[in-house]
Amino acid sequence: NVSFYNQTGDTPIFPTPVVGVLGVIDDVARRIPAGWQDEGENIYLLGVTREELDGSAWAGTVHGHLGGRPPAVDLAAERTLAETLHAASQQGLISSAHDLADGGLAQTLAESVMRFGVGARVWLGELQERDGVDAATALFSESTARVIVSVPREDDVKFRGLCEGRGVPLLRIGVTDAEVGAQPVLEVQDLFTIGVEELRGVHRSTLPEHFGPTVA
Repeated sequence: NVSFYNQTGDTPIFPTPVVGVLGVIDDVARRIPAGWQDEGENIYLLGVTREELDGSAWAGTVHGHLGGRPPAVDLAAERTLAETLHAASQQGLISSAHDLADGGLAQTLAESVMRFGVGARVWLGELQERDGVDAATALFSESTARVIVSVPREDDVKFRGLCEGRGVPLLRIGVTDAEVGAQPVLEVQDLFTIGVEELRGVHRSTLPEHFGPTVA
């Protein structure tokens, strides 16, 4: 990690190992955005969710604690996932893809609905049952080798076959498009519903709240 300063005042920064990766997109028309643009698509979670909350955004925000054992890294699973996503992109089977990193599934869903303003209805029951986790872990775990994608319904069977043939765990966790009073929302069934514009307001207000409004 390249930094001119490695501390704030007398407090050193946390250890920050960073791997930078640069790739070339052969055909920019095949690029996959990080958020869905169309209604009525299926949302899939690729990968397995484990009870890995140590050092997570959830632990830091809720408990003010970043210690513990970080999520396990499985390089073979990461490679298989990347190859599967590349194949899905080449075959035009997915319309969006977003990794699960800081903040876990909850943060990824929020960013995905904010990208183009298309809401989503999500359910966690099958995920909790399959992976043996509770709702909080399902939403905030930062387990690695996981991605959510949106898949047009006409490509659903082909996409499922691609993942199953390559041994990538996948689970349908929702659909794009959810509205309350004609306003797009992110709905996680039995847990919460929040408007996309409310999410955007919180997302955009952080820096102005700390540093004041931008001066033109």
